[in-house]
Amino acid sequence: MRAALIISFFFLLLSSFNPLQKKTGYVYSATGKIHSSKLGVALTHEHLFSNFGAAPAAVAGYDSAALFNQVLPYLKKIKLQGVQSIFDCTGAYFGRDVKKLQTLSLLSGINIITNTGFYGAANDKYVPAFAFSMSEEEIANIWINEFKNGIDSTTIKPGFIKLAFDDGEPSAIDIKLFAAGLLTHKATGLTLQVHTGNNIAAAKKQLELLKKYQLHPSAWIWAHANLSTDMNFLIETAASGAWISLDGVKESTIGNYVRILKEFKSKNVLHKVLLSHDGNSFPRGAAIRPYDAIQTHLIPQLQKEGFSTADIYQLTVKNPCMAFQIRVRMNK
Repeated sequence: MRAALIISFFFLLLSSFNPLQKKTGYVYSATGKIHSSKLGVALTHEHLFSNFGAAPAAVAGYDSAALFNQVLPYLKKIKLQGVQSIFDCTGAYFGRDVKKLQTLSLLSGINIITNTGFYGAANDKYVPAFAFSMSEEEIANIWINEFKNGIDSTTIKPGFIKLAFDDGEPSAIDIKLFAAGLLTHKATGLTLQVHTGNNIAAAKKQLELLKKYQLHPSAWIWAHANLSTDMNFLIETAASGAWISLDGVKESTIGNYVRILKEFKSKNVLHKVLLSHDGNSFPRGAAIRPYDAIQTHLIPQLQKEGFSTADIYQLTVKNPCMAFQIRVRMNK
C-alpha cells in the first residue's frame, strides 16, 4: 500500500511539472480542443473498449451498463496514479463509439483522444468493403470530413489517424489506406499511428511513401515496434525522426523494456519513444486487460536503473505532447 502511494504521488508530481513553457500546439479530445502541452502523463496506445475479434460493424454494440460499470472505476484508478490522457486506438468498424468515450472522459476527468482511419490488419477484416473500390483521395475525404465536421453525426473530432498493416509484403489495400492517411495528414495535421509490429518491409514501405509525399517521418508512429527484432533498424528509424511506439508493457516484460529503453537512451533517441500497454478495459465485454504496469512497475524500475526524472518526463509527458500535436509535417 505504501509503495502504491509513493508511485501515485510521483506521477501526480510529474503531471504537474510542466517545463513546456510555450503552447506547443493542440489536439482534439473527445470533449474538445486542448493544448497538447496540457495532455500531461499520457498513454498513447490503449483501448477503453473494443469489439475486436467480432464481426465488423459500422455501429458498435455494447452492454452499456456493464461497460460503464467496468471501465469507469478502472479509469478513476489510473487517474489516481497520475495518468491524465489516453489515446484510444479502437477504430471504426471494430468498436469505436465516440459518445461513450466522451461520457467516460467527463466522468473520469481523463482526456480521451479518439481516431479516424481504417484498420488494415487482421487480414483486412475491418476494412469496409467500399474502401477497396475507392481511390485514396476518396478515402481520405471520409477521414478529413470526420476531422472537419465530427465523427458519426457528433461534434467529436479525431486526434490522430489509426491504420494497420498485415504481416508479410504490404498489400495493395494497406498501401492505399496508408496513402490516404498521408493525404489526410496534409489536410489536417493529424499524426498517423500505424500498426506495423515486426514487419520491417511494411515499415520501410511507409518510410518510402512518407518521402514520396514529401512528409517528414515525424508524421508517423511505428506502433507495436516493441515486437521488432531489428534493434539497429529501430534506432535508425528513430534517428530519422519517426516515433517508435513500445506499447506492449506488462508486469512480466518490464526487464525487456528496461533493456530496450537503455539502448535508446545510449543512442540519444529517447526523445522519439512512446510508451503504452495496448490494454483494454472492456475487450468484447471480457475481463480488463490492464494498462497500469508503466505506472506501477516500469517507472519504478527505470528509476532504480538510473533514469532521471527528466528522462521519465520525456517518455511520459513531452514525447506524447510532441508526437500528437496537430500540425502538418512537411519534409524540408
